[in-house]
Amino acid sequence: MTFSMRKQGDVTIVDVDGQLIVGNRQELKQRVLDELDKGERKFLVDFEKTGYIDSSGLGVLVSLSKKIREQGGALRLANLNDDLRTLFELTKLDTLFDIADTRQRALESF
Repeated sequence: MTFSMRKQGDVTIVDVDGQLIVGNRQELKQRVLDELDKGERKFLVDFEKTGYIDSSGLGVLVSLSKKIREQGGALRLANLNDDLRTLFELTKLDTLFDIADTRQRALESF
């Protein structure tokens, strides 16, 4: 599992490569919070290369969404595969997150 972060305009893009699980969720959370502390406010988490997210991974996304919104920012998700899309629908998290089919659509939604 690796995370890569880069800027595109005023959006911080986080690419998640692998699984978002209990063993690595804190790294993702800390890296996003560090960027938030630096003044970044727009975040896009791209799951194009992600096959699995466990409950702790979902919890971190919910926590990050709340913190980012409290600071006047926005969090978008993109490229969920069919299994992940179903997971978000079953947990009703699709109503909490703005989820786009592609990175480009997510970027345009800010």
